[in-house]
Amino acid sequence: FRRRFLVWINGSHWGRCIGDCGSGGIRSRAVWCVHVEGWTAHHSNCGLRDKPENQRSCFQVCDWHLELFEWEVSEWQICVLVPFAHGEVKPRTTDCVTAQHGLQHRSVHCIQKLNRTIVASEICEYFIPQPPVEQACLIPCPRDCVVSEFSKWSECSKDCVRSLQHRTRFVISPPLYGGSNCPNLTESRICDVPISCFLGEEEYIYSLQVGPWSKCRLPHLKEVSLIGRTMLDFSSDSAERSTFKLHSYKSHHYSKPWDVEIGYQTRQVRCTRSDGKNAMLSLCMQETIPLTFQSCVMPKDCETSVWSMWSTCSKTCHSGDLSPGFRSRHRSIKYIAVGTGKECPELEEKEACNVGGKELLHPCPRFSWRTSEWKACQVTLLLDGQDPRRHKHTALCGGGIQVREVYCVQSVIESGTHKLKEVTRPADKKLCVGPAPSASQLCNVPCSSDCLVSSWSAWGPCVHENCQDHQGRKGFRMRQRHVVVEPIGMSQGCPHLVESIPCEDPMCYQWVISEGVCVPDHGKCGHGNRILIAICKNNKGDEVSHTLCSEFLHPETMVCEVPCAVDCVVNDWSEWSSCSHSCSSKNAEGKQSRTKSILALPGEGGKPCPPHRALQEYRLCNDHICTQFYWETSPWGPCSEDTLVTALNATISWNGEATCGVGLQTRKVFCVKNNFDQVTNKRCPDSLRPETMRPCLLPCKKDCVVTPFSEWTHCPMTCQHGDDSFRYRIIIQNAANGGQDCPDTLYEERECEDIPVCPVYRWKTHKWSHCILVPDSVRQGILGINEACGRGLQSRAVVCLSDNDLAADVTECMKWTEPMPALVQECLIPCKDDCTFTPWSKFTACSSDCESTKSRRRSLTGRSRKRDKCQNTVVYPQVETEACPCETFITQPHGNWSDCIIAEGKTELQLGMRFQGETKQCGEGVRLRAIACYDKTGKLVEPSYCSSSGYIEESCVIPCPFDCKLSDWSSWASCSASCGAGMKIRSKWLKEKPYNGGRPCPTLDLKNQVYEAVPCYTECNQYSWVVEPWSPCKINSEQNSLHCGDGIQTRKIRCVNTAEDGEGETVPITQCDQSEIPNEAQKCNLYCPNECVMSDWGQWSQCPQVCDPNIMQTRTRHVLRSPLNTKTCPKDSQMQPCVLNQNCFQYQYNLTDWSTCQLSENATCGQGIQRRLLSCMRSDGKSVNMNYCEQLNLEKPEKLSIHCHVECSVNCQLSKWSAWSECSNTCGIGGKFMIRTRSIIMQSQGEGRLCPTQLTQYRNCPVKPCYTWILGAWSPCKVEGGQCGEGFQIRNLTCIVHDASMSVPSKQVKNAFCGELPSKDNALQLPCSVPCPGDCHLTGWSEWSSCELTCIDGRSFETTGRQSRSRTFIIQSFENRDSCPEQVLETRPCSGGKCYNYAWKTSLWRDNERTVWCQRSDGVNVTGGCSVHTQPAETRHCNPECKKPFTYCTQVLCSCERGYTEIMRSNGFLDYCMKVPGLEDKKADVKTSAGKNKPVNSKMHDIFKGWSIQPFNPDGRLKIWVYGVSAGGFLIILFLIFTSYLCDPPNKLNMLFNIYDTIINAGDNQGLGWRLTARDPQCNNLIIP
Repeated sequence: FRRRFLVWINGSHWGRCIGDCGSGGIRSRAVWCVHVEGWTAHHSNCGLRDKPENQRSCFQVCDWHLELFEWEVSEWQICVLVPFAHGEVKPRTTDCVTAQHGLQHRSVHCIQKLNRTIVASEICEYFIPQPPVEQACLIPCPRDCVVSEFSKWSECSKDCVRSLQHRTRFVISPPLYGGSNCPNLTESRICDVPISCFLGEEEYIYSLQVGPWSKCRLPHLKEVSLIGRTMLDFSSDSAERSTFKLHSYKSHHYSKPWDVEIGYQTRQVRCTRSDGKNAMLSLCMQETIPLTFQSCVMPKDCETSVWSMWSTCSKTCHSGDLSPGFRSRHRSIKYIAVGTGKECPELEEKEACNVGGKELLHPCPRFSWRTSEWKACQVTLLLDGQDPRRHKHTALCGGGIQVREVYCVQSVIESGTHKLKEVTRPADKKLCVGPAPSASQLCNVPCSSDCLVSSWSAWGPCVHENCQDHQGRKGFRMRQRHVVVEPIGMSQGCPHLVESIPCEDPMCYQWVISEGVCVPDHGKCGHGNRILIAICKNNKGDEVSHTLCSEFLHPETMVCEVPCAVDCVVNDWSEWSSCSHSCSSKNAEGKQSRTKSILALPGEGGKPCPPHRALQEYRLCNDHICTQFYWETSPWGPCSEDTLVTALNATISWNGEATCGVGLQTRKVFCVKNNFDQVTNKRCPDSLRPETMRPCLLPCKKDCVVTPFSEWTHCPMTCQHGDDSFRYRIIIQNAANGGQDCPDTLYEERECEDIPVCPVYRWKTHKWSHCILVPDSVRQGILGINEACGRGLQSRAVVCLSDNDLAADVTECMKWTEPMPALVQECLIPCKDDCTFTPWSKFTACSSDCESTKSRRRSLTGRSRKRDKCQNTVVYPQVETEACPCETFITQPHGNWSDCIIAEGKTELQLGMRFQGETKQCGEGVRLRAIACYDKTGKLVEPSYCSSSGYIEESCVIPCPFDCKLSDWSSWASCSASCGAGMKIRSKWLKEKPYNGGRPCPTLDLKNQVYEAVPCYTECNQYSWVVEPWSPCKINSEQNSLHCGDGIQTRKIRCVNTAEDGEGETVPITQCDQSEIPNEAQKCNLYCPNECVMSDWGQWSQCPQVCDPNIMQTRTRHVLRSPLNTKTCPKDSQMQPCVLNQNCFQYQYNLTDWSTCQLSENATCGQGIQRRLLSCMRSDGKSVNMNYCEQLNLEKPEKLSIHCHVECSVNCQLSKWSAWSECSNTCGIGGKFMIRTRSIIMQSQGEGRLCPTQLTQYRNCPVKPCYTWILGAWSPCKVEGGQCGEGFQIRNLTCIVHDASMSVPSKQVKNAFCGELPSKDNALQLPCSVPCPGDCHLTGWSEWSSCELTCIDGRSFETTGRQSRSRTFIIQSFENRDSCPEQVLETRPCSGGKCYNYAWKTSLWRDNERTVWCQRSDGVNVTGGCSVHTQPAETRHCNPECKKPFTYCTQVLCSCERGYTEIMRSNGFLDYCMKVPGLEDKKADVKTSAGKNKPVNSKMHDIFKGWSIQPFNPDGRLKIWVYGVSAGGFLIILFLIFTSYLCDPPNKLNMLFNIYDTIINAGDNQGLGWRLTARDPQCNNLIIP
């Protein structure tokens, strides 16, 4: 009971679809159990049976469903008027001005692309909003049919024949949007009978009317005799028919032939009268009566086989494009059409397939370009063929070209993964779109450069090998050299930099003793002691701690002697000279010397001077043997694995780069003596021993990688000549570092088996059957003809045979051979009165003469030889003559000469050939000019008759490019610096300039030269001055008896080579620095006895590094002998300021300029090196030894060499010429050009030859004759044997030859030249009819009207316009009007139309009538187009009507006729007309009503008609007050003239006369009064009332 108050309530909206993609989704809604009072209860309280569903399945849309569903939108329906609120359609109103508002609808559905089924709209709305289903539109106002004006009436017959005349018009614009249909386009009327004809006398025209042929039918069986003749069959109900069949071939060998049945057909011939009635045939009799029967072929429709199965779709996969695939099916001909049977339909049918079914198709393979690795860089590809280095086996380096293979591969999408999987098998390059990657590029082969080292330093002292642990007495003396330029590339490295010599008693440290001043023991002279100062120095000369020398003893003092006043004085020992030899041998040993010189001679009793030999001292030096030892190394061996570093190979990285592991390199180290002898290692210092092992990168093994074999190329599928099938594969990566080698086979070829042979089919024809005539019963029944003769038909069998004479389908013959031979032909059975002839003989042979003819003959047979009419050779010729073909031809050049063409030889493609320019690009060639070949009659023939190639050939030359030529390099100029680093240059100069596109010259200077500069270096101490000791001071004894005082001493100097290989050799003094040349003579002084003797000046003290004139440098000397008396000694010290570049110098590193980019001698371009050298330069610009700068610890520049690049001179590389293109036309002179092209493989670079501008060559196409079927114009309709009725019209089909231009007339040739006949659409005979007098018939089509647009307010409503044409009927007899056909209207769309407006036009009124017509905006008068609601009236009427005598209606009022005047009522209407007196015998004047109705005064008259004061009396005379007004006006004019004359000269009269005219006219028009104001410069304003 309680459930009666509980109900289910469900939510109004379903929730969103949730779940997996596709149809497995679920959407829900809320459902409540609710009491009627509004509160909710548990679901169990309501009946579960009545519970609404709260879940339903749905389609869960996912993003990838975008490819599965789409909106299907139909076309917009026609625009309809907007309905009213209650649904009724708004009617088309008559007050439509431009257009009415409407709506148009379309259907929109969401469909599944696969099967085009409709699904829920929500699926498509998930991606794209639903397109609108309706839109507003405009419906133009109804447009009635618009027709032209009528033509003129046709002429009537001048005979007494009752006839009609007509006039026609044509349709200009069809009815649109519900407009009225077109009116009749024809009007007819009866012609008037000439007066000369008697009343009731009518003449008729009689015409022989030929009816149409009946259908072809077969005779009855009884009408056919056994021998082929016919007999009468009186049984009308006989159903049996005799079928004339051709004899069949045996069924086991030949196919069944077509059945060709010969029947007959008849037609009626009757006499018709011009009024359409039949008349007796005798009234139309003529000499020959048309045939009323003839033989015919029974029509049989073409019969085809059933359609074959559909072929597979051409689109078997889906790709990005939306184009569908196609499939086709075929059918064959079983029986060909015979007679007028239906022709064969299309034998092939195509349709689109796989439209939108992407889901069922696998993705199409994609093709993309791939490349192999770059092959090795080849320098020879850049060298000219004449370059001698190209054929040398030396290792060329520098710039080159490397190539790679570019191939096309296929990529497919793996099913289920949507990922691209690449198939590396090569595919046809045509399948890859887009530009292919470059197959070549410039590269560089590194060049090696040797190491450049300095000269050897001097030998060092004998030192221990290890001064930290000096055991034993063995030591080494060493000398060094340093690297000036580091080696690059694959050089053998630098030579050894240290040489050593074993020595005894080595010392790492030693005392360096310096002597102090000699101090006498007693007094100022005599014996004394000299204090010795010892400093501990290492073997490098650096001062070290004295503890390192503590083990060595050294003296502290030394005995010496100070000369007394009269003693001989000698100076200290000089420095030891340089050693004479660098080493000692059996034949030479090194020596050094030092000397002393006498400064003062002894006096009386003084100690004498030592002997001369005591003043010179010698010692041995460089007493070591002349054998040097050094460590020599072999080149590093290959990098190999070693078990010690195996653990590192898994994770090792080398310089931050992951490698294939680390290995070891080893080399041999041995001690070498004197550059060639290997000695024991003990001879070389072990501390300098080079390493024998080092870690290295293990090169990764690279196996050869090749693509799989490509697919075998297809063997020919049809009967075509093809090559063998082949496949290939491409090396992607070559083997390296011991990897697996590449396979030997990269190309495989196999023969194609079972290549189909082109089928050979032929038509087999059989004998013609006997001639079959119309049955006798038919002939006799029509005209009573008994003789069985005349024209008939005969047939034959035609079958299709294969090359082995087996029956084949007729479709094969129609496809592979010439058209099918005729099955039926006309034949003639001569009648007894006919002329009979033998068959034509063959034509006689032609001679070689072009004027000759050929002929053939026939002769009369039987009774014909005796008949006179048969002897008439004009009617019955017995000889036919034709002109023989002439073999004389005329050549006429056509077009311009072609480009110069150079023949290309066949060359094999080799690696690098594409870059060598092996194909001939210049030299001798030919240029061609097309010819047109004509025969003697002027017909165009094949050009091979005049020239085998169809061209005139002429030799030509393409100039070869000539490169810029420079001279060879000159010799190197001397180094710009005699000491240290400098630059040296060499040059080339221009010999010949380039032309014809040769290699351009490098950048030249003003002297047309190009320079190369490199740094040069010479050791600053390589050449030095060597001086011998000073000679004794020579005193002039003639002037000085004491032999003391000033004198001169000399010495010898020489320049020696101090380099290692110089061995102190004396060289010309020019080799040494001339600025430092020592003096060869100097002043000297021999101190006299008792004088103070001073020592030589010591060295100047060092100036600071920064020269400062405020800082002084000093030098000192000491007293060697004190004076005897009190004479003082000279100063023992001197000072001078540190002046820059005088006695103070600064030093800095100097860099030479960068050299030009230097290439290896084996390189022509590519990577090179620019070098600069470092030297030490003094502040005065002089190069000095590097030690000066090194001692100052100056900062050295970082880079002395940098990499540079010399651009390679790459000639432009071109592809081979393509094949010549096809002509756009296969014949005639309109074929334009044949083109061949070549492309640029690599652009020129650097100084290479530029690319030629001609990448395309043209030549005229051969002028071949064009053979064309020409259809002639249709002949007038011809009725055979009659004047009207059914006939035929024919046109000729002619084969002509022409050159495809309009300038040369075409010539007729044999039909065989044109080949296959035109299609069946080009009929040569058509049925037609000639109307008989009295028949109603249609006219021909009118011309197409101009293109007109539907426009609203002058704007086009449509994008396309319309044109119309029409046919109307002509009535020749009103009795036959019911049989007239309907008039015909045709409309077609057009473009470029115009908007036209239509407006009513009217003529002037004439007798209350006028002409009203409609005119188009372009001036064409039409019927229709203008609105009938706005049509102006053609007549006008007065209200009330003019019924009184002598009145007529003018505009809207009644008026009187000419000669009468109006008498008006007070209300302005005419009362009556009064005759004007005195006008009985005169013409009416201006006073009459007719005279006043002139156009000028009509308005004035109408105005005055409403006045109460009339200027005219009822009799037509002027009233008196009018004369008074006129007289007053005249007086005013005289007053104005008089006043003007008093104020101004008489020339103002003209103005006043003009004013008078104005006043008079105004008086005539206005009638009562005026006010005139005139102003003059000399008078005041005159106001004249």
